[in-house]
Amino acid sequence: MRYVIKVGTATLYQNEKLSDRINNLVEFLVKLNQQNEVILVSSGAVGAGYTRLKLDKTKTENKQALASIGQPLLMKEYKIRFEKYNQLVSQVLLTANDFDSRKRTQNAKNMIEVLLKNKVIPIINENDAVSIQELVFGDNDQLSAYTTYYFDADMLIILSDIDGLYDSNPKENPNAKLLKIVTKIDKNLMQTPCNPNDKFATGGIVTKLKSAEFLMEKGKNMFLASGFELEDIQSFLFDKIHKKGTLFKGKKWK
Repeated sequence: MRYVIKVGTATLYQNEKLSDRINNLVEFLVKLNQQNEVILVSSGAVGAGYTRLKLDKTKTENKQALASIGQPLLMKEYKIRFEKYNQLVSQVLLTANDFDSRKRTQNAKNMIEVLLKNKVIPIINENDAVSIQELVFGDNDQLSAYTTYYFDADMLIILSDIDGLYDSNPKENPNAKLLKIVTKIDKNLMQTPCNPNDKFATGGIVTKLKSAEFLMEKGKNMFLASGFELEDIQSFLFDKIHKKGTLFKGKKWK
């Protein structure tokens, strides 16, 4: 199986510092890569840059500058942790626009195939230093959906501060029920206000639903689970037990 794992800024950073959750994430990815092919789509470059330079993040040019500072810092943190497991990783900088050209898409796909064939985990970062789109829309959710589809992955797994899709807002309704399996997305949910918990995150439930809808229409699956605690996704993938998290089904899941 080929998986795309997307991790958001709110998962990686806490109180403007890199969270220890990155250690659990790396351990999980290494284990998953043993019997599968894994592509990591990682947000967090702007947050990483802010740990070194406190710029006003409300200005686009400042966020781009922070991303250019943060991208190598974030990759360094990943590299150090993956090396503990003798796991080779690579950095790939893409934007959603890179998938608009057949030639560029095919070139990127050919390169990804070589990496995966050699058990390297590609780490795809949003190229925020030159792209405004990723700074405004989706905290990289859209890019991860495109990566899943165009690079022929079987499933997109989004690890987030949102641990699944509920029938109502669980922060406002204590009786909100988790929807474990979704085969059709209610259009009304697309109007939910974007309210990410982390001040550097630009995503929310709507951007994740749009990613799910894009993949479902193309026959792909997406799983939304907590990135704070990886027990749910590990149970789903390794033990084939669906405890929590939401599976958006675009085709039959085996």
